[in-house]
Amino acid sequence: MASYDLPTSLEIGGKEYAIRSDYRAILDVMDVLSDAELDDNGRGALALTVFYTDVNDIPRADLEEAVQRMMWFIGGGQEQKGGRRLRLMDWSQDFHLIVAPVNKVLGYECRAVDYLHWWTFLSAYYEIGDCTFAQVVSVRKKLKTGKKLDKQEREFYRDNHAMVDLKAKETAEETETFDHWIG
Repeated sequence: MASYDLPTSLEIGGKEYAIRSDYRAILDVMDVLSDAELDDNGRGALALTVFYTDVNDIPRADLEEAVQRMMWFIGGGQEQKGGRRLRLMDWSQDFHLIVAPVNKVLGYECRAVDYLHWWTFLSAYYEIGDCTFAQVVSVRKKLKTGKKLDKQEREFYRDNHAMVDLKAKETAEETETFDHWIG
């Protein structure tokens, strides 16, 4: 598939399966994948149900490939590298900060259209420039990496800490396990 195609189905086990490719569906999938109240199996099963229009047609033997293809799609058609990354944003928590710059890039209100392909939304997201969201992410990164905030950043954080601080997604048990792994 050429990089300019916008897929609305994915091939799994040699067969095409329709997907929900609208950006809202993908944001729902990401909410499910980050739900600390569900175990890994529950997250995976629910995410597949949200993503594929008829997940029950996918043979059980192909479900691992279905997950991999879903993650490929969410990544904008790029293979996803494993490993834990520094968490600097949350689609659900930050959506109100992301939507205005995305709208600016697109030239229209994305929430007002009935359908907007995820890859189009993602491309607009990648192009957002200097904005409140970028400032929030910059402050988060400095805080998480132990870098010193300049005066303006300290003032911004003091006035907007509720916007800057990411709400916890992990359960206490997951945090304890992760902390044990990294020492």
